[in-house]
Amino acid sequence: MAFVAKKIFLTKGVGKHRERLSSFELALRNAGIAACNIVRGLVDLSSQLQTDLAQRRLKHIRPGQVAFTVISENSTKEPHRLIAASIGLALPADKTMYGYLSEHHSFGETEEVAGEYAEELAAEMLATTLNVEFDPDLSWDEKKEVYRISNKIVRTMNVTQSAVGDKRGLWTTVLGAAILIGEDD
Repeated sequence: MAFVAKKIFLTKGVGKHRERLSSFELALRNAGIAACNIVRGLVDLSSQLQTDLAQRRLKHIRPGQVAFTVISENSTKEPHRLIAASIGLALPADKTMYGYLSEHHSFGETEEVAGEYAEELAAEMLATTLNVEFDPDLSWDEKKEVYRISNKIVRTMNVTQSAVGDKRGLWTTVLGAAILIGEDD
């Protein structure tokens, strides 16, 4: 039986610990998804998904559940180093098409910069499926806050977590995640 996602929600988290793996676990806990059996992957999205713009729709998941996810993560042990992890989402207005998720992780970028880049990346990948040129500066409709790709409106969003490396040198981990929810979940 094939898994078909019907809903998606976005979440983010940050964790700090002397061990890198433990800081990742704490970031998963902060995001509310540590109790899941996470299956990571890259996916193309059906645009018929119900996108949940509100973060932490944890009512859709249960402890021990297998959760199909796209996760962006970044870690540092360097004090005061700015890190970010972002998931970008692009969905076309045409419900017969599919959308894209992108992951972006960076050093030295603010949450806003990393999030915008992740959205642009997802929109660009979607544009390639439409066989059209994409220039984020020319395609962005500031007034409506949507991308127009070959006169097709594309809805984008992101979830981004940034943090500054712990001043005592603990591992600091940030993550952004898209959790895909199936029909029965």
